[in-house]
Amino acid sequence: MPAYMISSYTVTGNEKEFALYREAGLPILQSYGAEILVADEDAQAREGKPGQHTVVVKFPSMEAANAFYDSEEYQRVLHYRTDNSHGWLVMCNELSTPA
Repeated sequence: MPAYMISSYTVTGNEKEFALYREAGLPILQSYGAEILVADEDAQAREGKPGQHTVVVKFPSMEAANAFYDSEEYQRVLHYRTDNSHGWLVMCNELSTPA
């Protein structure tokens, strides 16, 4: 069953270091079979207060999503985002409806 990594964050630090996160992160995502479905810097808030960036990434499974996040490659670049932004990130399974 597919799984999704959903995040919303605002860059609060060094833009150049944050750019390193994007540059290094994309090939790592792709190596885990991920597909970026949403990457928006101007999402329209209807409720609540989202961050500046909203991202939705689809993985083939929750196992692949967690393997990506926990991977040595990703952990080496994660600090570029966490040191330079404020927000949240969740992993969710796709909704499975009864047939």
